[in-house]
Amino acid sequence: MSERRSDQVLERLMALHPKLIDLSLDRTVDLLDRLGRPQDRLPPVVHVAGTNGKGSLIAVLRAIAEAAGLRVHVYTSPHLVRFAERIRLSGQIIDEAALTALLEQCEQVNDNRPITFFEITTCAAFKAFSEAPADLLLLEVGLGGRLDSTNVVDAPAVTAITPVSLDHEQFLGTGLAAIAGEKAAIQKPHVPTIIGPQEPEALKVIEDRAEAVGAPLARWGKEWSAVPLPDGGFRFTSAAWSGDLPKPGLPGRHQIDNAANAVAVALALADQGLAIDAKALVAGVRDATWPARLQHLTRGPTVAALPGWDIRLDGGHNPSAGAALAAQAVAWATAEDGATVEDGAEAGPARPLHLICGMLNSKAAEDFLRPLADHAASLTAIPIPGEENSLSADALADMARAAGHAQVSCAESLADATRALGQAFPGPARLLICGSLYLAGTVLVDHG
Repeated sequence: MSERRSDQVLERLMALHPKLIDLSLDRTVDLLDRLGRPQDRLPPVVHVAGTNGKGSLIAVLRAIAEAAGLRVHVYTSPHLVRFAERIRLSGQIIDEAALTALLEQCEQVNDNRPITFFEITTCAAFKAFSEAPADLLLLEVGLGGRLDSTNVVDAPAVTAITPVSLDHEQFLGTGLAAIAGEKAAIQKPHVPTIIGPQEPEALKVIEDRAEAVGAPLARWGKEWSAVPLPDGGFRFTSAAWSGDLPKPGLPGRHQIDNAANAVAVALALADQGLAIDAKALVAGVRDATWPARLQHLTRGPTVAALPGWDIRLDGGHNPSAGAALAAQAVAWATAEDGATVEDGAEAGPARPLHLICGMLNSKAAEDFLRPLADHAASLTAIPIPGEENSLSADALADMARAAGHAQVSCAESLADATRALGQAFPGPARLLICGSLYLAGTVLVDHG
């Protein structure tokens, strides 16, 4: 397949600033001014920050809004397979010709001034969103919040903060309170903030920021709550609306919290006049999809090499994601022991869980892997293909052993790891490919 023209422009944009990440709003504001301030001509914005669950919240909220008949723009990052995934215009991924023209225009207007890749592409997204009609824009923070390029919208309709945990400490500060402070800074005066489950230390920081700027809060466990039901759904309770909702379309026990967080945001939007009713809430929770979130792989070389195995793909990479995956491992085992069948698990003899893992060298690999140590029959470490910041298989294997994994091996590729698994562990089992969204992206390319 020939290289897309947009990829050629994106490659040039990567060279405009010597640092991949350099948090600042100045360069973004300057380019947006030169582009005619598109951030002032957006549909109502939901601005989403947090450590885990941002993409899932947005996926469910988008499904709810579209079920209500609304036109929805979406901005997310990073992408899995191609850059265009980051920009959805009225529900559709931006097409190649429009993306190329947009990037070239921003490149020309920027005129070789220093600017990071994320900054200039965010400016391009704002311009696209300002020129296409829609009822709503779901805007995901790239990193942090306070100095993230998305934090130039002065008056969003709603802000949302998903669970905050340790990640990106080299950019956001050391400790949970410092990280929460960066995320909390997206809050704006008189704009409601919907808060997902938080550690007390993080919640205190968010609450203090809300009080300082005059942002009304709707907090999990206080103004709204979600209680799991035996059928896999959940009971949502708030002053605005209460009712039973179905099992989330996104697999995993942790997705109840993310789906409920999206429902709380949707109700805040309904309070501002958007036509979102209970039927839309039900349909959105039930039908939402989002790749590389415990995604069930049903075709491709790994599936062919391990017939009868249940094969899942997840892009989680920080300690909270490791804990969520460990909880799902318990849920799988419980289902196989004859309890409620969850997320494709089959009742019958317990399936051992095997991991194939690749991670970036900027991630706390031991902290991600430690919660999984008691649940994995084996772990095979691999490098992430084409990623210069990948941990080597040997380095990751050493970290896995330090995290408590007993049976650890190395392979140079997913194919090699899969082949070795099939030889060492015959019979149906469960495979989880995990550790990085970048690894997930390469897997999805190979698996359709």
